[in-house]
Amino acid sequence: MPDLPADLLSIADELYGLPLPEFTPARDARAKELKGTPLAARVKALKKPSTAAWVVNLLVRRDTEQVEQVLTVGAALREAQASMSAEELRALSRQRRQLTAAVTTGARRIAREEGTKVTEAVADQVEATLTAAMVDERCGLALRSGMLTAALSSTGVDAADVEAAVAVPEALSFEGVGFSAPARQAEPPARPDLHVVPDPEADAKAIAAAEEALEAAEEALDEATAAHGQTVAAVEELEARSLQLQAEIAELRSRIDELEASAEETDDELSDAEDARTETESELTDATRARDSAAASLAKLRG
Repeated sequence: MPDLPADLLSIADELYGLPLPEFTPARDARAKELKGTPLAARVKALKKPSTAAWVVNLLVRRDTEQVEQVLTVGAALREAQASMSAEELRALSRQRRQLTAAVTTGARRIAREEGTKVTEAVADQVEATLTAAMVDERCGLALRSGMLTAALSSTGVDAADVEAAVAVPEALSFEGVGFSAPARQAEPPARPDLHVVPDPEADAKAIAAAEEALEAAEEALDEATAAHGQTVAAVEELEARSLQLQAEIAELRSRIDELEASAEETDDELSDAEDARTETESELTDATRARDSAAASLAKLRG
């Protein structure tokens, strides 16, 4: 009899390691293959990861050592909170942010190598997920699973709803998947002796961040240049159309002036014609009366 949790986790581990566009068709194909088995419905119900969750899952598989460092430093920080001064904790919190920022930069690079551009908004969600994994042990387990469907967020004070963000909740406690899987097996680094030190990679991180910012700025410039070119072309086309319409309007106004002048002349001629008609009507009346009188006289003479 198949081991449902183990088989499901194995399938999910495979699916959540695929490129994002391939997830849905691959999931549906596996569910179709399993039709008639208890696994089919569970596989079909696996949610497609958000872009941020996919980037984190990719990071878990492609840079296990960095992720382990994040989790190990997070665990040490949680243990050290009770014994450190507020000033030391603030300094270590800054170094924690530097670490998550550096790992996020690496995650963006890995995603770019896979053909996916990570926006600033998505990068913020990736960094928030790494931070949550450092401050909350269960978020760390969710991160380790490599099966996130949504980004994580936690302050470390209130328990995060990690089950809702993991495709298969059993992955939070199941042995054999996640970092124990052969593809991502790694020796976890030793627990660090936490103390405030200058960041030895500060310059390299600053350069990497600056290069990332320059690349993003150049892409934005290319997009803005293309958009500007389109608007310039649109303006030129509309200016030409406006000039054409203005010329047509001027021509129509000239024609209207001519027609108005012609209408005034016609009105004058009409007035004269109406006067002439009135005069001829009077003459016609007089002539008719004269004829009738002459006819009557002639009739009397003949009678």
